[in-house]
Amino acid sequence: QVQVVESGGGLVQAGGSLRLSCAASGRTIVSYAMGWFRQAPGKEREFVASIPWGGTSTYYADSVKGRFTISRDNAKNTVYLQMNSLQPDDTALYYCAAGDRISMRAGHAEYWGQGTQVTVSS
Repeated sequence: QVQVVESGGGLVQAGGSLRLSCAASGRTIVSYAMGWFRQAPGKEREFVASIPWGGTSTYYADSVKGRFTISRDNAKNTVYLQMNSLQPDDTALYYCAAGDRISMRAGHAEYWGQGTQVTVSS
């Protein structure tokens, strides 16, 4: 069983930054890629970024490329999402997830956190 817990959401003004954290646990966590997804009110959940536990093959949605950075700390079993130049359109509930790195790009994952709210004011 894998568990993921997000933290770090909040309210920020447009142009500001936030860093989300995702603490992962479970014996087989190193077998999974980790990813971030988001869901805005009235919209479907969408893929944001992913990273494998091994290697450095990060992948981003076009909407966040150049502004968001996903990284991990293997010693702490923690994955981060650094979000810069935030805009009101980035307002959403952000989820951390574990799963297959290819399936994630299509919006699928095996284990999900509860989500952390990010609100960007104009």
